[in-house]
Amino acid sequence: MVFLRIKGKKFVGLLMPVVLLLAMACSVPVANAPSEAPTPTIQLDLVSTPEGSAAPVQTILAVEATQPAKPASAPEQAAPDNTAPVHVQQVPQPQQVQLDPDAIVAAFEEVIGRVHDDVLPSVVQIRVTQKITADSETPDFGFPSPFENSPLPSPDEPDFFFREGEGSGFVWSDEGYIVTNRHVVANADTVTITFANGTEVEGVVVAEDPDSDLAVLKVDLPKDMLPPVALGDSNDVRVGQIAVAIGNPFGQNFTTTTGIVSAIGRTIRSGNTRFSVPKVIQTDAPINPGNSGGPLLNRKGQVIGINTQIISRTGASTGIGFAVPINTAKQVIPVLIEDGKFVYAWLGISGTDLRKEVAEAMDIDAEVRGAQVIDLAPGGPAEKGGLRGSDRTQEIDRGLIPVGGDVIVAIDDLAIADMDDLIIYLIENARPGDTIILDVVRDGGESAEVVVTLGSRPE
Repeated sequence: MVFLRIKGKKFVGLLMPVVLLLAMACSVPVANAPSEAPTPTIQLDLVSTPEGSAAPVQTILAVEATQPAKPASAPEQAAPDNTAPVHVQQVPQPQQVQLDPDAIVAAFEEVIGRVHDDVLPSVVQIRVTQKITADSETPDFGFPSPFENSPLPSPDEPDFFFREGEGSGFVWSDEGYIVTNRHVVANADTVTITFANGTEVEGVVVAEDPDSDLAVLKVDLPKDMLPPVALGDSNDVRVGQIAVAIGNPFGQNFTTTTGIVSAIGRTIRSGNTRFSVPKVIQTDAPINPGNSGGPLLNRKGQVIGINTQIISRTGASTGIGFAVPINTAKQVIPVLIEDGKFVYAWLGISGTDLRKEVAEAMDIDAEVRGAQVIDLAPGGPAEKGGLRGSDRTQEIDRGLIPVGGDVIVAIDDLAIADMDDLIIYLIENARPGDTIILDVVRDGGESAEVVVTLGSRPE
């Protein structure tokens, strides 16, 4: 069949008569016709059907009128050329491919299998032992501890006892550096690292960063036995993309689980300090005790995060797991290797996102977004710079809320919408000793500018 579209209308007919008719209309000018008359251009689109189908091949003709440029003068027109050909442009269309369900599943399996095979040599199992005494208590990590299932000594046993735990990690560089969670190796007396090929070696804790829950270990092995992982960009992570976790859940060595990235931009407490970790990746890929410190990967086998926490009432995966973004590790790990410590800039406040009820109570425009300052650290940078914290409370339907503190709406001319934006800026763009300019909105809607010299986070 032939479909002829002229100025949005469709006509159906036989191919040859239409082409001949259009050829006559397009190539034979009318005597004394104005020079501005549009010249039709025929676009021929062929849409194929699957081989062996009874359906005919469809040809689509699209006629577009083009306006020729006006001449500079109006010279005598040449005699019309009645033999001018019709310009027919054939535009190929993408072939329709019938999807095979088996092929789709096989392709998915191929991707997961390739990621597993490529990354497995870089993933390690980490086993730790800790010497404890009878009056020792398991530290409260805020998530399943690597020592959770290890018994405490009874009164009839010796005065000390060795407790075991385990986690995961991955090769950061061929110089022997291994990355894992800080809570996996915290206070460990011995660290044993096992590779997928069975190689087992003692590891040494080089440095730890409690605020990001990251740690660096060192092993003594030849470079050809230390293939580093490929690092992705956690800023490019999108909700819905495939997520692959490799680790050692419940002691089941080198287990691969899959899911998707279910959320991005989460903020969690590190579990080791009162400070928060921003831009955390959430996944439903099963993560369990023993996965801590292992890589979260994209479909290309690149590390996008370090598995660190889960939300669970049972201690097992419930489909909500969190990974420290790899870009945080890119910032922290090299400094830990070089200096043994990562020092964060510190503003010295506690706060929250500005809420509608608070804005109303402080006569602040409802359109204002920012981070509300609630408390100031005594003698901290914010207090010295003149920031104001909350000075009263107000009762609402949900209870008492603090009001009266400054609302930070911009830092160094960069607008911020909430507390997360403030934390991210300080981590990624500021260092101790830097001077920053804060734009704030105060109680009553007054705007002000506060200059603060940042300090270092307290231990």
